[in-house]
Amino acid sequence: MTKKKIGITGGIGSGKSHCLQIFNNLGISTYIADIRATMLMVSSPDLIKDLINLLGKDIYQPNGKINKKRMSEAVFDNPYMRKKINNIVHPAVGQDYEEWHSFQSSKYTLKEAALLIESQSYKSLDFLIVVTAPQPIRIQRVMQRDTISEVEVRNRINSQMKEEEKLSYADYIIDNSGTIPLLPQILEIHSKLLDWE
Repeated sequence: MTKKKIGITGGIGSGKSHCLQIFNNLGISTYIADIRATMLMVSSPDLIKDLINLLGKDIYQPNGKINKKRMSEAVFDNPYMRKKINNIVHPAVGQDYEEWHSFQSSKYTLKEAALLIESQSYKSLDFLIVVTAPQPIRIQRVMQRDTISEVEVRNRINSQMKEEEKLSYADYIIDNSGTIPLLPQILEIHSKLLDWE
């Protein structure tokens, strides 16, 4: 039987990572796109070459790591440059996920990424899970997690796709508001995905 490819996404502070950990504890292989992208940007010769061509050699530090300050400056308030970088990185991550997926033994794998919908990569997956939570809760979570101001969190939220729009793409929705127990929701989705032929 072919392993299913499941995406999991949600706005900042929705609790994607926490949900992912629960699936992981159920024995499901999980792929975190941000972590893999960071790894690929320093290990893939093609990606390194493309990023240097786009941004210049100073995008890398002498030790080979990404120059985060330079990267932030390149994308800050520059949607065009952010899109150019995403157009280089997302296909490499997509290919890396496909290779990784083929080596996993769980009945399905979970690919977690904030921009699964925006990058169109959800189209290569079988199902999409969207994690949702009310904005005030998300703001509180991110303020605590990243020790940043409410204004900064709101700016990040406003730069992302609206949650209502994300939900319209969902095959499954996880309500992570804290008003409905999380585990039964995840177990129900897990059971359906295991049964799906």
